[in-house]
Amino acid sequence: MPGRQIIQEESRKSMGGLFDKQSGHPLADKRELQRIIGELPADNAFKALDEIGIWLDSLLAGGDLPPDRSFDAARQLADAAAPHLRRLAHEYLHTPRLSRAEESRLWSIHSGFWSSFADVLERALITFISRKPTAEQARQMLPALCTYLIGALRTLVKWEQFRYGPPPKEVWRRLGQALLATEAVGVSAQPVATGVLLGNTSALTEYRKAVIFQAASMDSLLPMEIELAECFVSHFLASFDFLDTAEHDCVYWLDLRVGQPPQRLAKMPEQLTPTQRFYRPGAGHGKILAVLRDLERGGDVPPEINLGGQYPVKTLLPVLRHLCAYLAPVPPQRRHDRHRVRHQMQVLHGLVNSFVVFSKEFGGQSLGLQPDSWQVDNVSRGGFGVVLNEPPKDWLRVGALLALQPAGGENWLLGCVRRFYRGVNSESRIGIQTLSRQVEAAELTPLRQGETTGAGAVPILILLEGNLPGEVRLVMPPHTFDSRERFEYTLQGQAVIFESLLLLEHNSDYEIARYRLLPAA
Repeated sequence: MPGRQIIQEESRKSMGGLFDKQSGHPLADKRELQRIIGELPADNAFKALDEIGIWLDSLLAGGDLPPDRSFDAARQLADAAAPHLRRLAHEYLHTPRLSRAEESRLWSIHSGFWSSFADVLERALITFISRKPTAEQARQMLPALCTYLIGALRTLVKWEQFRYGPPPKEVWRRLGQALLATEAVGVSAQPVATGVLLGNTSALTEYRKAVIFQAASMDSLLPMEIELAECFVSHFLASFDFLDTAEHDCVYWLDLRVGQPPQRLAKMPEQLTPTQRFYRPGAGHGKILAVLRDLERGGDVPPEINLGGQYPVKTLLPVLRHLCAYLAPVPPQRRHDRHRVRHQMQVLHGLVNSFVVFSKEFGGQSLGLQPDSWQVDNVSRGGFGVVLNEPPKDWLRVGALLALQPAGGENWLLGCVRRFYRGVNSESRIGIQTLSRQVEAAELTPLRQGETTGAGAVPILILLEGNLPGEVRLVMPPHTFDSRERFEYTLQGQAVIFESLLLLEHNSDYEIARYRLLPAA
């Protein structure tokens, strides 16, 4: 993992010779630990987290430290890291158009911290259990240790999801073992106050968050949407059901001893064991749906839901719709069969490039634009899958608008990236939804109460298939849609009015909205 490797390298350079098994670890001394934390730079998040990462890795190198001291030192270092992590996470999620280098640096810092923190805690847990503690000793040590460990692993999974990568190796086995350790002494649900790092929580709560996060299939959301989805899941977590035995309406199952993520409960496991757990939406789905319906009617987010900030409704709606779909009693099933193929596709990205190739003025030609060439791996009625064997370009992300042309063909189609999975060895898998195979490009002037608004003509793509009867969808620049405005257009030789109905999708590059087709006066 890049962040982990960076920290390990710095650890070897900075910590070599500082202590040995005879002298003991500096962090074993409480006063020295407080001095080290007190000297961390308060105004430089990068430097502070770098130093904290080095000290965390030193805890792994210093094998003579008792597990309780190792845990206490790691916990205090993590508490010191928390405000810096929060600030850099905000920068990662909310800075528009981060460069690939900036994005990679911020991601590596977080991934490296949570990986090192989890490794230290897991080492402490294994050492503690190996010393065969009494039940009372276990009840004192395990609630906090395992809560922090499961929370760290869960957060590491989230940061891997921000880059659409596979979950960390063995993470579900590690999560399960930590939870089983608390269940063995009856403390899995014992509350633990972790401060700003994880909040007031428990080992069981953190584990359930990880399960719901996995069930929600976040790989079709943008990183900021993933963060918001996690906030909604955390708020409604108690309304989802986690059972020790399967019932007819359970949707997922998993085994705490087996290193695999939650599985769809298409049929009962071949053998039932005490370590299996089953999940169903319970009342959680209905509560999320109620928030969605209220926002669609013009309401506000309930004040008790903590999203970490204020967000416009159009940002929250796609997140809530996604959660309502994937956390439903019957999650989405594949609507169209896939067929394996092997052919090349020419690809241009963005609204401007798409406007050029769909414009009648340019006759469907790319006019000097340099398309990328992608290999299509499978197709269905709804879209197709692509395999890339090279590092993805900066613009490639969930939601990216694409104009695509089969190699050797003349017609273009419009699509967008719906899923993005970053594999190993630079391989990426991309799921593309076909928006329309029939598209017209036009520059339209907004009208309000029959008069032009003075805003000037807007470049718009008109999607002519896949619409509801009497409607059309328009793709336009961001912040263009206005429910008070309409457009005039000559469609297939007839003068028509596009009357605004509903904003379907909004991101930093474009938005898609439904419009009603009316005859022009």
